[in-house]
Amino acid sequence: MVRTRESSTSTPSTPPRGERGWWRRLVGIFLVAFIVYGWLAYGLLPWLWKHYEHQPNLEPAPKTSVTAEGIPGDPLNVALAGTQTEVVRAMLAADWMPADPITFGTSVRIVKSTLLHRSYPTAPVSHLYLWGRRQDMAFEQQAGSSAARRHHVRLWKAEYFAADGRPFWLGCATFDRGVGLSHWTGKVTHHIDADLDQERDRLMSDLRQAGQLAQTFQVTGIGPTLWSRNGNGDRYFTDGELNVGVLVTNNLKRLEPPVELANPGNVTLKNKIWSWLRRLRVPDPMEKE
Repeated sequence: MVRTRESSTSTPSTPPRGERGWWRRLVGIFLVAFIVYGWLAYGLLPWLWKHYEHQPNLEPAPKTSVTAEGIPGDPLNVALAGTQTEVVRAMLAADWMPADPITFGTSVRIVKSTLLHRSYPTAPVSHLYLWGRRQDMAFEQQAGSSAARRHHVRLWKAEYFAADGRPFWLGCATFDRGVGLSHWTGKVTHHIDADLDQERDRLMSDLRQAGQLAQTFQVTGIGPTLWSRNGNGDRYFTDGELNVGVLVTNNLKRLEPPVELANPGNVTLKNKIWSWLRRLRVPDPMEKE
């Protein structure tokens, strides 16, 4: 039997050399991307976030407050170590006033303050919750002619996170930029400014200048956040650090600066990366309301 020329000369087809090179490059790119992803997700990023050596027992602490409806509220960004008497004395020395409780009378007064632009430096603040209970204390500084704009901080006694035997208080410091309707529930409320770090640092600066801090340090709070919202739908951003202030004792005013415990290298690097990322954030139209 004689084979035809066509059948006798057929050979298995192979891709051209250029096509084989293209596939090899694609596989190489994929492998490099996979290795970089693994290094970031399982190496660098967990290392940047690990940061509790100054007070390790804070690691399981809550990272945000919640509203009465159970919606995540304002992130926790400050903490104070000291007795209740020491906290009140320190805040007064730093020109922060205790907020009045919410009653019918104080509610009417804050409405008048907002609508008629009347001063009310101890106006009540709305309730947020930790461990199922509202804040134990709240302090504020009026920033304008009425209670519509103010600096304020809520504090909860944190029984399980005491440091060196001293009572411990977790808190959230924010700035009320105006009054409006909640984006989530429609209730009349204050809207906060997006820059949480500015308020956190301002509170600690006031306490430092008043000579009320013996020591300061940072631990990881909610973590770096560029785009998030609180219980009223207000946007916020933060480097995610929680500033801890250890208060002076025995009614003393510290004349020298407080001892500042340095951040570990990974946190310093993370904060530099955050500073760069923060400049890239997209403006939120709601911030202009």
